[in-house]
Amino acid sequence: MTAWRRKGQWLEWTASAEPSTLEEVKALLPDAIDERTLKKLWHASGVEIQGRRVLLRLFPEESLQYMPEWTGIEVLFEDDFCLVADKPAGMKVHPTRESESGTLLHAVGWHLESTGQSCRPRHIHRLDEDTTGPVLMAKCPWAQVRLDEAMREKKVERTYVALVHGRLSPNRGRVDAPIGRDRHHATRRRVSPGGERAVTHYEVVESYRSATLVRLRLETGRTHQIRVHLSHLGHPLIGDTLYGGRSEGIERQALHGERLSFPHPWSGENIEVQSPWPPDFAALNERLKK
Repeated sequence: MTAWRRKGQWLEWTASAEPSTLEEVKALLPDAIDERTLKKLWHASGVEIQGRRVLLRLFPEESLQYMPEWTGIEVLFEDDFCLVADKPAGMKVHPTRESESGTLLHAVGWHLESTGQSCRPRHIHRLDEDTTGPVLMAKCPWAQVRLDEAMREKKVERTYVALVHGRLSPNRGRVDAPIGRDRHHATRRRVSPGGERAVTHYEVVESYRSATLVRLRLETGRTHQIRVHLSHLGHPLIGDTLYGGRSEGIERQALHGERLSFPHPWSGENIEVQSPWPPDFAALNERLKK
């Protein structure tokens, strides 16, 4: 990928030749900029040509959607296009009702404002309120389009670790079971023939006397997918009382997003981000070893 740099709202890129028309710019630009995006920028005066230098207005100044709030979250990765925030337990990714505060978007808004960035975070995927781990966010509209596309094409990989009741067997497997709403409960999901396709891959990391540490990879991203699939197998997550688990020293489901990888929206380079185990998960794992 040819070198680029950011200049305020603009991305400056040096072409291999000197373009003069939209068609010539398109022929010289990297594949990351699709024709539809380029035409939209062109007609909105978002493309400037200065000899071989091509400037694209990819970083428009934006106001925050929600009032920023400081909560001390950790940012695991960040550049001009996107960031990965480490979501703690007990925090929603985004508000689900009017005037709700205390979400990850509020916290990321504080981070952006406090570092002098005039942009709006856009979450690309979600985690349950009590699940911890990395959440990918775009920092400009164009990056959101690229990352949403990567999600649809299953190029964004999420790996989780969980502690479940019982000794899971076999040691490796694939759960392909559709998930739909439970008509008897407002928030619960269940395996249902009429539900949406859901696929989870799992691998046993370590077996304890009455529990299993398991690593999981999502092929699809349904609501409560891991929780529903593990309960369906007869091994609910420890702490997940909604799906048959028992608390046993942890006040939430024992589920953590351990790793996130995605293609960078501009360069296409594979970005891999690790999230350390939170203290409550690590402490539970140590207790179960004894």
